[in-house]
Amino acid sequence: MPRQVDYYFSLQSPWAYIGHRSFRDLVSTYDLKVNHKPVVLVDLFSETGGLPLMRRHPVRQRYRMVELQRWRDKRGLKFHLQPANWPFNARLADGVVIAALEAGLDPDRYLRRAFAGVWEEQLNLADPATIAKLADESGLPGKQLVERSLSEEITAAYEQNRQDALAADVFGSPVYVLDGEVFWGQDRIELLEDALKSGRAPYTSRV
Repeated sequence: MPRQVDYYFSLQSPWAYIGHRSFRDLVSTYDLKVNHKPVVLVDLFSETGGLPLMRRHPVRQRYRMVELQRWRDKRGLKFHLQPANWPFNARLADGVVIAALEAGLDPDRYLRRAFAGVWEEQLNLADPATIAKLADESGLPGKQLVERSLSEEITAAYEQNRQDALAADVFGSPVYVLDGEVFWGQDRIELLEDALKSGRAPYTSRV
């Protein structure tokens, strides 16, 4: 039976984009089952003591720009540091992931396409037509998923992901949770791989 990883993220997160390809490589290597859990970041930040980007001290904002360039090189990516249509309300785009899962569809191709759409092509992922087109290009029924994303049921599932995140000590994006152990940030993917490779018991804060 494959091991499972809870994957908390938002399409608005540059770090989720930067780490997604490496994470999926890990998924393939270790035959992991991924539980995709898109989550609204603003609420998660406010409830766990974090700050939205524009409310952070300028020193932290400047350091973030340096880190984006470092990891862009490290992961072999080419993307805009300040895309034209970012930040954006990710509710609809994230909701399409939940709608796809509800329909028994794999959202990974859509995620790859949508992440690239934001950061490489500077597309507007708050626009329903743009999201539907990206989903169509990923082999998913874009119009149907966008319409479903707007439903009360998907809104409720999105809210449940937020509650699950808080219960699991998740406070940002991306977060990978393996056997209850939280790995925050795409720069922890290598540590996640170490845990998978060793088969060790999960580390815990309750010592």
